[in-house]
Amino acid sequence: MQEKEIINKVANSDLLSIDVADWYDATECVVYDLAQNLFQGLVLKEKDFRQFLKEHTWQNYQGKNVAIICSADAIVPTWAYMLVAIHLQPYAKHFIFGNLEALQADLFQRAFAQLNLSDFAGKKVVIKGCSDLPIPTYAYVELCRVLQPVVQSIMFGEPCSTVPLYKKPKVL
Repeated sequence: MQEKEIINKVANSDLLSIDVADWYDATECVVYDLAQNLFQGLVLKEKDFRQFLKEHTWQNYQGKNVAIICSADAIVPTWAYMLVAIHLQPYAKHFIFGNLEALQADLFQRAFAQLNLSDFAGKKVVIKGCSDLPIPTYAYVELCRVLQPVVQSIMFGEPCSTVPLYKKPKVL
């Protein structure tokens, strides 16, 4: 009896499988909370704040991604956030105004902006659905936004079991 050769149809297909985790920035992400600089948790005293900024060990943020927030229910002048940004600039890898979730979204957006979209032109793309990393839903949505104008189709999951999401309409 002759055995049939097992053919891996997925491996032989023209599907391009991509993993969002490939664009995950594993750099440590931290929060700088201006609430620590408020007098009695309510107001920012400019003189005290400027003194703190001079004395603070900004090197602690070396190479890190930083989210700048104020967790207190206080009115913080815009210039205060700007001063923190100026002090972070020489040390932090990247920083934004916003929470850690916004920082992660920004990191993915920046990574996807660097994609060479011609590499995906006319391709059938499968966006891998499982990851050991904490990939936010934002990253999947953003990747679809970036790829949809150039790809033939977008699917989600694993090449052997996908959920179809988008198929480019045929032009007559």
